[in-house]
Amino acid sequence: MSRIYDISVPIRTGGLVYPGNPEIDIALQQAVAKGASANVSTIHFGSHTGTHADASRHFFDNGQPVDKIPLERLIGPALLLNFASDVMSIGEAQLRPRAIRGHKRVLLQTRNSTFLTSADFVPNYTFLAPDGAKYLVDNGVELVGIDYLSIEQFHSGHHRTHRTLLESGVVIVEGLDLSAPPPGEYQFICLPLRLEGCDGAPARAVLIK
Repeated sequence: MSRIYDISVPIRTGGLVYPGNPEIDIALQQAVAKGASANVSTIHFGSHTGTHADASRHFFDNGQPVDKIPLERLIGPALLLNFASDVMSIGEAQLRPRAIRGHKRVLLQTRNSTFLTSADFVPNYTFLAPDGAKYLVDNGVELVGIDYLSIEQFHSGHHRTHRTLLESGVVIVEGLDLSAPPPGEYQFICLPLRLEGCDGAPARAVLIK
């Protein structure tokens, strides 16, 4: 039988967000307990909350919005790579020894997954370096995912990792919980909300072995 790993994080009121992004607030607008016929919630959060996909429009005004990302990029075989806890930056040197060629979707499993359950943002998370991003692009990768709220070094000042990937049409999936699945090859499904014209959207993501 197939094993399904839910690699998306829960979205909850007061949950972890990238500094400067909107806070998460989910509250009942109508409540059965208060006499309403049904429970209906108001939901407030940013487009890059929790497990989410970055579309090209995140950094380019004329870039592809999240609702126009082809579904075939978001669904299909993926390679999950594990990096040791002492790896703080994933660059070409760290990726070159891996058998990436031929894989369109690459997921980066790092020490970051342990940070996702913390209420406090951890600024020194492991990130994909710009030369690592270029290496993935040059090898035909169409989607890359990582296990924290950003794939870029915190306060990088240049955003070269995002720009290198997004200007080449590579979909970025951030905030993946990769604490459970072992490295290897999987079927990957990631479906961001169909927010028309938006720069990104929260998503439910799974790996199937």
